[in-house]
Amino acid sequence: MTISKGDTLPDATLLQMGADGPEEVKLADKTKGRKVVIFAVPGAYTPTCHSAHMPSFTRNKDQFDAKGVDEVICISVNDPFVMGAWGEATGATAAGITLLGDPESSFTKAVGMDFTAPPVGLMARSKRYAMLVEDGKISLLHEEENPGACDVSAGEALLAAM
Repeated sequence: MTISKGDTLPDATLLQMGADGPEEVKLADKTKGRKVVIFAVPGAYTPTCHSAHMPSFTRNKDQFDAKGVDEVICISVNDPFVMGAWGEATGATAAGITLLGDPESSFTKAVGMDFTAPPVGLMARSKRYAMLVEDGKISLLHEEENPGACDVSAGEALLAAM
């Protein structure tokens, strides 16, 4: 089942890099009683994710803050080591964006946003999307039709819809 506007996010445990290495993060703890933006990418360092999607949220982080967003979170099917390095390389960590890894694609599959594209080496990846989550419920959801595009899921598009 693919998630949609009005749905409550499923319970999920993701991973992030902490000061002493990988740390588990309960997504419910991040969303309960909070206004959170979550965007997902097919993979750290992949062309559109690296040059368009992440930058669209990094450059607009202050505008999300101004709209009362408590946290901006990027989820990818990468491990926490890759996510930590990517956050540093893109300036996302410095901008205050939280990067969470879903290395087994368990959250991605639970929300019905998984895909596989063997010709380009993308296995068990996440579709590209962005959403506004309020107290665990999806109030806005923008999913790209093509994982190589970053139009409706870009930071600017989500901001405009808020």
